Amino acid sequence: MTDYVTVPTPVERVAVTGEAAQMLRSLAAANGPLMFHQSGGCCDGSAPMCFPQGEFKLGDSDVHLGDLNIAAAGDSPVLVPVWMSKEQFEVWKHTHLTIDLVPGRGAGFSLEAPTGKRFLIRSRLM
Repeated sequence: MTDYVTVPTPVERVAVTGEAAQMLRSLAAANGPLMFHQSGGCCDGSAPMCFPQGEFKLGDSDVHLGDLNIAAAGDSPVLVPVWMSKEQFEVWKHTHLTIDLVPGRGAGFSLEAPTGKRFLIRSRLM
């Protein structure tokens, strides 16, 4: 009988669709490195908000969920960190989030707002 050893692997909590990654590449070309903060509800429900890196001030009350690789196929990785408040994370900690792009206008705070499209979270239990 063979004994198997389970090696713990990091849990992937965030992903991005191809259309959202393409929008992020365009936004990064115009604004430099980007970041997401998953909003807790105020202005635009619980929309993922995209900012130039460092524009949204993070603190001890934020959790780094992971990094999205938005590079086109064959290119070097281009990472976009995704953050959420600790309080909201406690509610969503068993959820995998995928950032998608859909038609419509979201809040004026997120970089994609003027494009006629908005980022949207699709979630599933892990």
